[in-house]
This record gives sequence, structure tokens and C-alpha cells, in this order.
Amino acid sequence: MSTAAFTRPVLGFCAYGSGSGKTTLLTRLIPVLTARGLRLSVVKHAHHKFDVDKPGKDSYRLREAGAVQTLVGSDIRWALMTERQRVPERQSTTIELSELLPQLDDSVIDLVLVEGFKQAEIDKIEIHRPSLGYPLLAPGDDSIIAVAADAPLSAAAVPTLDLNNPEAIADFIAHWMKDSTP
Repeated sequence: MSTAAFTRPVLGFCAYGSGSGKTTLLTRLIPVLTARGLRLSVVKHAHHKFDVDKPGKDSYRLREAGAVQTLVGSDIRWALMTERQRVPERQSTTIELSELLPQLDDSVIDLVLVEGFKQAEIDKIEIHRPSLGYPLLAPGDDSIIAVAADAPLSAAAVPTLDLNNPEAIADFIAHWMKDSTP
């Protein structure tokens, strides 16, 4: 499935390097967007090994016993864990956004925010802090529709947003959603 086939708007947040503030911005932006009535899903790319389960719990024991997928559910939430290394055709492949989006229930959301996956072919807002010395991605990436920065930028070919103003970024996203929804 391509990301274009997903039925809800998908907007990415990317940066040249880690420590730029993607998660910090999203944790400030999500409450603003939800206060405006949007139901959100977030997909975060992890570059390292991580685990959401705890040793000793039944779900952990079942997964460690060899299950490819373990779904844990309660009246409050459910979580699906998939062990990609146990699927031969996916063992040596890089995770793609198009593999994850179909796991979301698009009937309960209005917008998907994606942190990372800077190579994905989706519209993205670049997070840029000139003080870190990283180059801008926007000049070489047509999918970047705006740059959120904490200082003025001299040569941005796309709109520049104030990284420290989540309300203004939410306004930009609202306009983007109107323009990108068929």
C-alpha cells in the first residue's frame, strides 16, 4: 500500500538530525490540535531497538515464546506487537511508513502525524534549529511544505513557521488539511 492510498491526511515532521525538537514540538502541538476537535494518530520512527512490553508480563512471555504478532487488549486500550525479524521476507528490510499506516484504524482519526520517516513521500514540516549547524533539508526535498525554525531563515523557499508557536503551526496545518482534502 502506498501512503497515497491511506484515506486520512498524513503529515510528517522531519529534521536533518536528532535533537532538533521533533518530539518536543509534537507534544506541544497535539494538545492544540485535539482542542480544535481533531482526532490524531501518531506514527514515530525509532532508529534503535525498543520494546513496549515488560519482561515477566504474559504478553512478553507469549511474544518471547515465538509469536510473530501479539495483540493485547482491554476495555481501555489495545496494542499490537509484530516481530518483523520472525518474518523472513522482512528480516533485512527497512521499515516503511506504507507498512505501518494500514495498521491504523482510519475510522477513528482525522489526521496522522508522522515523526521521522524523512524519506517517505508525504508532505512534511521540517524542524530546523540554525544553532545546531545542520543544513536545511527543504531545498533538496519537494515534499517539505514548511520549515518550523527557532530563528529567522534567510533562504527558505517554503513558508517559515515559528517553532515556538504551536498555535500558528496548528493554523498552518488546518489550512493544509483544507487544501489537501479532495
